[in-house]
Amino acid sequence: MALNLLHSNDRAGKYPSSWYAATADALPEFAPLSGQARADVVVVGAGYTGLSAALHLAEAGMDVALIEAQRVGFGASGRNGGQLGSGQRMEQTGLEKLVGTQDAAKLWDMAEEAKTLVKSLIAKHQIDCYLAPGVAHACFTAKEAAHEHAYADHLADRYGYDQIQKLDTAQMHALCPSPAYKGGTLDMGAAHLHPLRYALGLARAAKAAGVRIYERSEVTGIDDGPRATVHTKGGQIRADHVILACNGYLGGLNGKVASRVMPINNFIAATKPLGDDAARVLTQDVAVADTKFVVNYFRLSHDRRLLFGGGESYGFRFPSDIAALVRKPMVEIFPHLRDVQIDYAWGGTLAITIRRMPYLVRLAPNILSASGYSGHGVGTATHAGALMAQAVRGQADGFDTMARVPATPFPGGPALRTPLLVLAMTWYALRDRLGV
Repeated sequence: MALNLLHSNDRAGKYPSSWYAATADALPEFAPLSGQARADVVVVGAGYTGLSAALHLAEAGMDVALIEAQRVGFGASGRNGGQLGSGQRMEQTGLEKLVGTQDAAKLWDMAEEAKTLVKSLIAKHQIDCYLAPGVAHACFTAKEAAHEHAYADHLADRYGYDQIQKLDTAQMHALCPSPAYKGGTLDMGAAHLHPLRYALGLARAAKAAGVRIYERSEVTGIDDGPRATVHTKGGQIRADHVILACNGYLGGLNGKVASRVMPINNFIAATKPLGDDAARVLTQDVAVADTKFVVNYFRLSHDRRLLFGGGESYGFRFPSDIAALVRKPMVEIFPHLRDVQIDYAWGGTLAITIRRMPYLVRLAPNILSASGYSGHGVGTATHAGALMAQAVRGQADGFDTMARVPATPFPGGPALRTPLLVLAMTWYALRDRLGV
């Protein structure tokens, strides 16, 4: 039985003690599932994927039950770096080789649709989540910067994407005054937001559309068939369709997905409000991700804190001192913050695939799954939920395009995938430190 990270690091039914949770208005708790129920569609997991799928299905007139083991937005959807990036997680040049230019072009268009979808949902449902444009990609060497600039040219020439500004060293320092970076790009078509407020806004919209939401209702099994049955400890629901939207918290619900989607942990710290000193971190209200394999990502909050994500941790348990773990890479980028007060530090579980592309799959004629967003989930997960909603209604072109992307199982299945990942990440982290 696969380890389920629902129970490894968090208090049951409680959001983590994050800056996000401290600055969001939580919804009243939804009651757990109890007894027998019926629905057109059961969605398992109330993160971005499940919330989006449920909302789109309900708006199309379907009877939808959304089942969540903890609270809505409890997992990565309520804890992440809040970056709404352009494109897929894999660069278009790699996708062109992997799936061909035709499907690569479709995947680019779908990624653009994902950004548009997030922005339109925020506008339509008046979700107050501090959405703002701009994501910079910061490079440590001139060689990396040259690659970034060439890739920006490729996106402009092949896909007509003209939202990226190429930054030399001086321009990067004017944006982000860190001595570590030697240029990069600034994508003003990308954006950043408060992830938990966005998730809770989707939940409010789903409830208003008629979705029945059940919290504290961990799914223990699914019986497939023309009418599937979803079991929890408190009850069961029969449905014509089931959507799995579990990402890093799938546990042992489906072995095919578990063999291709690996849960990993990541960590974020929030400093005290920096006031005027915030300009020594960023001079514009944009987010940043850099080129390390164990990526650093950061932005300023609306109250001028530095929200900094990064740090290495192997195994499924969170470290005892998350603040110390994140402070180390933060100080490498911003040495002047060596002694800054950290007010919040938290961890979360995301999920990756070998190629860092999401894994969408039809597990049975009436059971769909989407997961493995690999740190690119704000837009991709929201879009994947919409694609599954369309597929349930018989419009599967978008879902099938994503499902055609090859998804290689991790070697050795769950027993070996974690030690192999640790070995790989240790090697790449060493390369990061040596500047190789």
